[in-house]
Amino acid sequence: MKSAALALMALSAAASADPLTYPAARRDALVESLHGNSVPDPYRWMEDIDSPETRKWVEAQADLANSYLTAIPQRASFLKRLRELQDYDKLGVPQLAAGRLFYSKKQGLQNQAVVSWREDRKDATDHVLFDPNTLSKDGTIALGGYDLTEDASLAAYSLSDAGSDWVTIRVRDVATGKDLPDVIRWVKFSGPSWSKDGKGFYYSRYAEPEKGSELKAENYNQKVYYHSLGQPQDMDRLVYARPDFPKWGLNAAESEDGRYLLLFVHEGTKPQECFFYRDLSKGPDSPVIELLPGFEAEWNFLGSDGSKFFFLTTLNAPNRRIVAIDLAKPERANWQEIVPEGKSVIESASIVGRRLFIQRLVDAHDDVTVADLSGKSLDSLKLPNFGSAGGFGGKFDDTETFFAVSGFDTPGAIYRYNTATGQSSLHDETKVAFNTSDIVVEQLWFTSKDGTRVPMFVTHKKSTAKNAALPVILYGYGGFNISLSPTFSASRIAWLEAGGVYAQVNLRGGGEFGQAWHEAGMKNRKQNVFDDFIGAAEFLIKEGWTKPERLAISGGSNGGLLVGACLLQRPDLFGCALPAVGVMDMLRFHKFTIGWAWQEEYGSPDNAADFPTLLAYSPLHNVKKGTRYPATMVLTGDHDDRVFPAHSFKFAAELQQAQGGPAPMLLRVDLRAGHGAGKPTAKQLEETADMYAFAWKALGMP
Repeated sequence: MKSAALALMALSAAASADPLTYPAARRDALVESLHGNSVPDPYRWMEDIDSPETRKWVEAQADLANSYLTAIPQRASFLKRLRELQDYDKLGVPQLAAGRLFYSKKQGLQNQAVVSWREDRKDATDHVLFDPNTLSKDGTIALGGYDLTEDASLAAYSLSDAGSDWVTIRVRDVATGKDLPDVIRWVKFSGPSWSKDGKGFYYSRYAEPEKGSELKAENYNQKVYYHSLGQPQDMDRLVYARPDFPKWGLNAAESEDGRYLLLFVHEGTKPQECFFYRDLSKGPDSPVIELLPGFEAEWNFLGSDGSKFFFLTTLNAPNRRIVAIDLAKPERANWQEIVPEGKSVIESASIVGRRLFIQRLVDAHDDVTVADLSGKSLDSLKLPNFGSAGGFGGKFDDTETFFAVSGFDTPGAIYRYNTATGQSSLHDETKVAFNTSDIVVEQLWFTSKDGTRVPMFVTHKKSTAKNAALPVILYGYGGFNISLSPTFSASRIAWLEAGGVYAQVNLRGGGEFGQAWHEAGMKNRKQNVFDDFIGAAEFLIKEGWTKPERLAISGGSNGGLLVGACLLQRPDLFGCALPAVGVMDMLRFHKFTIGWAWQEEYGSPDNAADFPTLLAYSPLHNVKKGTRYPATMVLTGDHDDRVFPAHSFKFAAELQQAQGGPAPMLLRVDLRAGHGAGKPTAKQLEETADMYAFAWKALGMP
């Protein structure tokens, strides 16, 4: 009785709190006529994110959010516990190259992981190759990736500053740790890929944007270049460009034997791809052969054995299959099916040591099998219950590969696999300072609005008994063919230890059940995704896991759109909303950076047929004045050049002026931060502490 009374007192206090005074935001009388609809856009001035007026408003919002969040008593304890939980070594999957072992490790609370190498023997000395922690005081310069020459003597690597998608490529001598003078700029959505002879590398870049528009300007006409070591970038050779198709994204790499230049072609975010090649034995400017044109299907190149190329594809196989195409006789009648389509979707595959490593998703968690190049099954790897796997990298004739396993209740381990013997051995194991056996993971299924069965994972401590007073964070994404599989998060433990529950739902729009599952949440079927998320919330309430006042919803990027749309469609269903780096303006998303590419997923605001669907759920355009919305904290980064931060600025301003209840509407802007990739540990922990504390207070927890 005493705890129930305390909970009621807390809820009463939260409901009666004085509404916040928000920074004033000018509302312009700007109205556009779009396909016969009058559409107001009063905060368009915020799209000039560096104007004095916008900066002043954003700074005032940051001050308000900071003062509100730091005043929550639980924030300090959450942050303290998060730091304790994250103080362990995070291990990356190693790779072997020319007898050297390259691996990454983030020790304790380091902001960025350190890449090291050693000779592949037990008594070898460790050498640091990259330590991004030394590049900035706040840890906001991150390693994007690296590629090694055939002899592993040189590493071409990319760096991102403040979370931007723009990267700079440099070259490092592996033995000395010293950089060569080479510097490559204006690269985005690409990394370096060495030529077989180690004399240079391929990369893809865009034209240099106008000064001041680097984080806003649209990105079109990506081109492939070859950089020869020692020469300035302006002398780099143009390898391939398609000005007739400015939306095409282009990447290049040489085949392992160095005979072919492989050209990977995509358009926006459509899952279908093209695959072209050039026979380098006939010269660097030999004709480009369009082997797989027309964006007919997904074509994931797995490797080649001479002129035989292996692909993972959706052609005539929504759940994917593996085929082999001989370039000497490429007609479809000669194609060989290696692994046929099955009931479960093939999530990914790779070829190492003349073995196929095939990762399938079975009810949204991983299953890994090993087969020979004819498709004959040889092995099945043991994974944790509701587990995920990753790795399986290497070359066609390597005799070993590495892979990692993890899950909601499994911090993870890395194994070394011998392709000749089929034997796995433990290489390294993640060690954490808490008892993971206290965590319970359940997979539950519910029926969505249209009768579709949808799964979700529910994670909690053993001591947390199901009851309607539990604080629950419901997380989802639902888009772009991206699957949410079980993953470990030490930070999540802090929420579970406080008595909370974490639920992760596998919405339509993702890739968990193949092409049909993705397409069921695209374009004019996007409402299915929101219905699934709302259905998950209703199921948790109906089954006695929580109640609306204790239910928080969370998601980032496309998941931020998800949260924004659902909190507006069903404000009665949630006690808290945490939309992060979300796509909130569905009528102008295509006008910034790479946003135009998402029209393959969402549809086009310029298309009269797509427009009604986009307008119907666009978060910015569906805020209703006087509605009692749940407590909401909108999160973004000031250097987010993936989802332009004005999406969040405008949405937060609209919510603040429309709120008809006492719940707070905050805008949290992370400085020197982008869409999320490369974010330093310190910033991650601060953000998580803010989210947990905000949710804890919003849900009326004592």
